[in-house]
Amino acid sequence: MDIQALMEQLPTLVIPYAIKLVLALVIYVVGKWIANMVAGLIQKAMTARSVDVMVAQFVRNIVYYLALTFVIIAALGQLGVQTASIVAIVGAAGLAVGFALQGSLANFAAGVLMILFRPCKVGDYIEGGGASGTVTEVAIFATTLLTPDNKTVIIANASLMGSNIVNYSTQPTRRVDLVVGVSYNANIEQVKNELQAIVAADSRVLGTPATTIAVSELADSSVNLVVRPWVNTPDYWGVYFDLTENIKKRFDEVGIEIPFPQMDVHSHQVAA
Repeated sequence: MDIQALMEQLPTLVIPYAIKLVLALVIYVVGKWIANMVAGLIQKAMTARSVDVMVAQFVRNIVYYLALTFVIIAALGQLGVQTASIVAIVGAAGLAVGFALQGSLANFAAGVLMILFRPCKVGDYIEGGGASGTVTEVAIFATTLLTPDNKTVIIANASLMGSNIVNYSTQPTRRVDLVVGVSYNANIEQVKNELQAIVAADSRVLGTPATTIAVSELADSSVNLVVRPWVNTPDYWGVYFDLTENIKKRFDEVGIEIPFPQMDVHSHQVAA
């Protein structure tokens, strides 16, 4: 008799749970599909903006698994499971992981920003994060530089983005700044003419903008002139070194003195 009563009540007991189970499965399947679609769209958008493949894949996975977590919680809630405690556990776990990986996450975020906004790229000569050199790699967590004396410097992206970045390679031209000191006895017009001739003889110096040659300072031991020609960026150091050498040679030939620091000492004898 009890069995017969149970069989009569079975539909009323099973059907509601079956409906909840079906709805939970629908929520899971549809939610998983939506999560996968949204993550894929984000990855495609980042790839279209030339974001690094590794970064795009990493962000896609983060978005997918976060969305899938919410889908699973929603499906369990549909089954009648109390999800408040689950949400609290997930939140606490996420907070703990965030604190543990605080430095790494900061470097990752800075790496994503560097790839998105591109303050520098591979091959650029930059100064930042307390170092300078040619960029050889921009990775997720760190940027690698190669110094002129062939040393490898690895800078955390957070440190690099947290400081000023001076990029010497973004502009097609650069100005070479030289300071030339001559004796107070030198003829300034002759000095200017000689400097102008030295600059004009170098084919790497650009005609526009014009080279600036002017007296900049009346120093303790010399009259200082600035020589500021414009060159193509790849020619900067070659022109800098060659002009410095040519100025010394030419001044020696024409008798223009380049003084060294000196001091006049006057001695006074006092009678006893």
